[in-house]
This record gives sequence, C-alpha cells and structure tokens, in this order.
Amino acid sequence: MDSLNTLANIQVTHTHKAGVKTRPLNSFKFALPLLLVSVLSACSGEEPPKEEEKYAVPVETTTVIQGDVSSFYSTTATLEAPQEANVVTRIAGLIEEIRVEEGDRVTKGQLLAIIDAKRQRYDLARSQAEVEIIEQELNRLKKMGNKEFISADSMAKLEYNLQAAIAKRDLAGLHVEESIIRSPIDGVIATRFVKTGNMAKEFEELFYVVNQDELYGIVHLPEQQLQSLRLGQDAQIFANKHSEETVHAKVLRISPIVDAQSGTFKVTLSVPNQNAKLKSGMFTRVELRYDTHNNVITVPYNAVVNQDNEFALYVIDGNNVNRRQVSLGYREADTVEIIAGIEPGEQIVIRGQQNLKDQSLVEVISTLDLASAAK
Repeated sequence: MDSLNTLANIQVTHTHKAGVKTRPLNSFKFALPLLLVSVLSACSGEEPPKEEEKYAVPVETTTVIQGDVSSFYSTTATLEAPQEANVVTRIAGLIEEIRVEEGDRVTKGQLLAIIDAKRQRYDLARSQAEVEIIEQELNRLKKMGNKEFISADSMAKLEYNLQAAIAKRDLAGLHVEESIIRSPIDGVIATRFVKTGNMAKEFEELFYVVNQDELYGIVHLPEQQLQSLRLGQDAQIFANKHSEETVHAKVLRISPIVDAQSGTFKVTLSVPNQNAKLKSGMFTRVELRYDTHNNVITVPYNAVVNQDNEFALYVIDGNNVNRRQVSLGYREADTVEIIAGIEPGEQIVIRGQQNLKDQSLVEVISTLDLASAAK
C-alpha cells in the first residue's frame, strides 16, 4: 500500500532546457488505475469463482406396464325405487293392532295392521240373513204343487231380490276383509303413519312400503351422447363424490326423444342393490363406460407433467432423467393410456417430478411395482 501513496504524490512538472520542451508523463494516467485494481485484488484475498455443485433430486419411480383402460362419461343420477306402494285403508275405523315397524322387511300379503270391523261384521250377518230368507221363500214356491197359483212376475222378482241380497252380502264381507291391512308388495316398511288407537279415515295412508333390491338410476344426458349409448351398456355408480366403492349398473332404457328445452334425453339404469347400501332418493355420481382399450401402455396419471397443454414424462436414464413428450389416450381413475412417446419396461418418475428438468441428476429412493399391485 506504500507504493500507492508514493505514486499518488508524484507531481509531474515541465522543464525547458536549451529550448527543448519535454513531454508530460501522460502514461501514468492509464497505468495508475490498472495498478490500483491489481493491488486491491491482492489485498482483498478473493479467489476466482468455482463451478456450482450439482445435487441429486430424490424421486420415486415405477416401471411402465401394459393394461386395459376404459373411456367414461361422468354425470349424476337420482335413484328411484321401481316398486313402491302407499298402503291405505278402504274403511274407517279404530286401529286395533299394528304388526310391523319401520325398517321391517315384509312379503306380499303379510299382515301389517288390523282395524276394528264390528260394524262391518254386523252388516255381513244381516246381509247373510236376508239372503237366506229369500232363498227359503224361493224354495217354498218351487215345491208347491199348484204352479198356476204362482205368477211368473213374483218368481222373477224374488230371483232379482236374491241377486241383490247376495251382492249386498258380498260387499259386507269385502268390508270385513278390508279391515285386515296387508302388504301389496315385497319390500321394507319405510314409513309408518299411524299408531295403535288412532282413528283411521277412509283412504287414509297407513304405511309406505318400498322394494330397494333393485333401483333405477335416472340420468339426463346431452343429445351428443345419444350415439354413444346402447342397451345393456355398463355403468358405475358411486354413492357420493368421495366414495371409491362402486356398484355396477346396466343401461335399461333409453328415451327415443330429446327434450327441446334442455337438449337432453332420459336414460334409465338398472342398479342392483341386494346389500341395501344405496337408498331410494339418493343423489349419486355415475360413470358410463363407452369403450375399452385392451393391452395398451398405461402409467399413473400423477406422473404426467402438463405444461401449456403439452404432456411429458420424466424417464430415468442412468443417474439423470430425460423429459419425454407423450400423447395421452383414455383415462380411467388414476391410470392414463399413453399413445406415443414411451415404451413398456421403461422407468418413469411418479413423485418429485415437479423439481426436475431435462437431464436433471436424480436419486431413486423407492420404486413402485405396478404390475404386482395390479394383481
């Protein structure tokens, strides 16, 4: 640093000897900055920058396999019970006894409740007596020897009276029979509307019975989907958007017309429900299976990197990865079909790819065996 001070204090002068003019020392103006830079660098002790170290990115990988992938159309459906009945009473009377409760499974013809029918029984007995009186009178007249004393009009009138009396008796017997409330279908008691001791009015609803062994899924689809549907086509029913448990259904009916206002057509699905997990009135998620590609290249969908609508996979190449552009096909749940860009047996990154770029150094920390998992 002393040399710097010495140089800084040099004074450049002009001397004139024998009419000879000396040149000023302009070269110091350029040498001084260069000298300052060199001395400052030496005094600071800085070293030239080193090449940046590369670190391996930890990733999880899997091997590309082949499998089956289907194409689905996702929508929603409302479940309905094809067999349901509102059980009503056809006579008015006091509820004497109830034999079932809500949730009980019943069969067709099973006794559900009994209504007090004393009045109806009295009417039946009176009607039966009237029938017997008319029958006795007819028999007496038919046994008479002198037929000329019996007019044809009298006999005909008795015949008509007998028919009317029999009809009245049968109606009274029907009222007695209707006091016994029975189930019209096989099913489950969904709702009980009355209690023992209540006074039931004529045609009042007593029970609601529903058969949920099979349900109908009602779907309304855009008219563009009409050409892709057929009877018997497979569908998957999910109880809710978070559930992974599926019920396999079939297309039962396809409406031949399109609603002009909504632009949709009605599709009815047949949904088996022997385990009673689904309920009538539920709002469910539906996936209609359109087509299936068999023995195609498949990868986990979360392995695909989407950037500007271009899809890519990171393929393991030694200790590095290659970014590979791919074309996608059908997607089913967490699996997607790869049409081009990858081959079976190659190892791809399925976790940690967000931190990668082409030729990144990687460290494989685990490998998922999809082939074994599929079995």
